[in-house]
Amino acid sequence: MPRFLLAAVFACFGATALADPHSWAREFPLTDFSQADVPFDEIISGGPPRDGIPALSDPAMIPVAGETRLDPLEPVVAVEIEGAAPRAYPIRYLTWHEIVNDTVGGVPLAVTFCPLCNSALTFDRRVDDRVLTFGVTGKLRNSDMVMYDRETESWWQQAMGKGIVGVYTGTQLRSLPTWMESWEGFRTRNPDGLVMDEPDWGRSYGRNPYVGYDSSRRPFLYSGEEPPHGIHALARVVRVGDRAWPLERLSEAGEIREGGVTLSWRAGNASALDAGRIGEGRDVGQVRVRDTKGRDLPHDVMFAFAFHAFWPDGEWMLGR
Repeated sequence: MPRFLLAAVFACFGATALADPHSWAREFPLTDFSQADVPFDEIISGGPPRDGIPALSDPAMIPVAGETRLDPLEPVVAVEIEGAAPRAYPIRYLTWHEIVNDTVGGVPLAVTFCPLCNSALTFDRRVDDRVLTFGVTGKLRNSDMVMYDRETESWWQQAMGKGIVGVYTGTQLRSLPTWMESWEGFRTRNPDGLVMDEPDWGRSYGRNPYVGYDSSRRPFLYSGEEPPHGIHALARVVRVGDRAWPLERLSEAGEIREGGVTLSWRAGNASALDAGRIGEGRDVGQVRVRDTKGRDLPHDVMFAFAFHAFWPDGEWMLGR
């Protein structure tokens, strides 16, 4: 059952599981729960158990020209690594798997998507001299996915790419400059690129199990503060480091040059969390973020409540 529906069931019966490291240890026998830098009571069950949402590794890729299933405005995560063919990871697959472990141009990476925060980030999987492989714990903190690595079973906050429990507590993963755009936009730019093939998991790929979520009044399984400045909890913001630009402001301007970065927006990308069919979601546009030399920068287009939860002292770029 999708996490969104499980959350509704848990909410109806008041059965949201509370923090219980002793119980967690049965699922995660290798995790060192003596090391953590967040209160355990901030971590709750999202419904599925460990690997109940199955992360993928080394997915099959097919040529862009051979893909016929994706709708033109359907969102994909674009990964462009020097020396390798550009790759597209469709959100229709990430919605059901949330993490894809892959290697592109010799770089081991994890492409991640947390539907409840609309957070799509790509991380380098190398830590010190080790290459990690990530899975889904089934736990949430501030409604955001808690990942784990299979090598040490340390827990990681997806929205931050930071270790929060276990031997890698406090360790920061390196974010890579990837972005979400429409399938039509990706294939037009990269006719010789690759796209992730449909996984053999029997899911309803292309269907959105979170229908209408980004129009909801409040996030699921989130009890934190509302964002400041009257910004709606589920409004999208573009996060670059610890700064956030409201997507509404960027879409009205088209381009913003501020604080040493250039943010650009153009129409033509469907929300993955709106209509029943992902490719038919309302147009929320696509964002690129570059530095003063025109190089792509790591960024995230996430919900405002998540930015406020994880960067409570972050800067809101309101342009006022």
